[in-house]
Amino acid sequence: MAMKSVVKVSAEAQAITILRDQIVTGAFVPGARLIETDLSAGLRIARATLRQALHHLAQEGLVVLIPYTGWMVIDMTSADAWELYTLRASLEALAAKLAASSLTELSGRTLQTAMKRLAKSSVSGSFSEAVEADFGLHETIVGLSGNKRLTEQYRIVGQQVRMFIAASDALLISGLTLVHQHQPLVDAILEADGAQAALLSEQHNISEGEKLVAHLKAREARRPAT
Repeated sequence: MAMKSVVKVSAEAQAITILRDQIVTGAFVPGARLIETDLSAGLRIARATLRQALHHLAQEGLVVLIPYTGWMVIDMTSADAWELYTLRASLEALAAKLAASSLTELSGRTLQTAMKRLAKSSVSGSFSEAVEADFGLHETIVGLSGNKRLTEQYRIVGQQVRMFIAASDALLISGLTLVHQHQPLVDAILEADGAQAALLSEQHNISEGEKLVAHLKAREARRPAT
């Protein structure tokens, strides 16, 4: 039996993963300053390695380097949310249509597994687990589209989408709402109904996106003028 080779993960890659998870789950709140000396000490890595990790996260749209101030976690605005949900609506609708049109027994099982994970985490999991399962389901549908270029474009904005989903899911009253929102979409794909799957995907993204934009606009209106 062939053995799997050992894969070494660089300190930079580990730092990227840790910091990304802290940001996406809200452990580092939007707008929070990231102090290089504190982070490098906490992660036990050199500051040069930390900067490389932060520059990578900046490319993912999770942090920003402000001149004379330093690194800061991105604070999603209503404009950011609008750009993300309109982009998602297009990309994910196409992905749902393609996933339905190319449905196989294997892809169907993969989709059902992702939906079961969402249903379980929505009922008995933590908020962060539900968010990850929510994102995981959408990511699965994109992957099942079979379109490599579409998948690559989604990967580029993937971490921003995770932040968007976390902010959007935080507005829900019950975790069960996630199941009700996604089950019809999953059913349409499993029924190989590409047109219905695309429609439901687009409607879901637009509906939840508009809610988040309205919430962020109200928050922005309450902030004192500078």
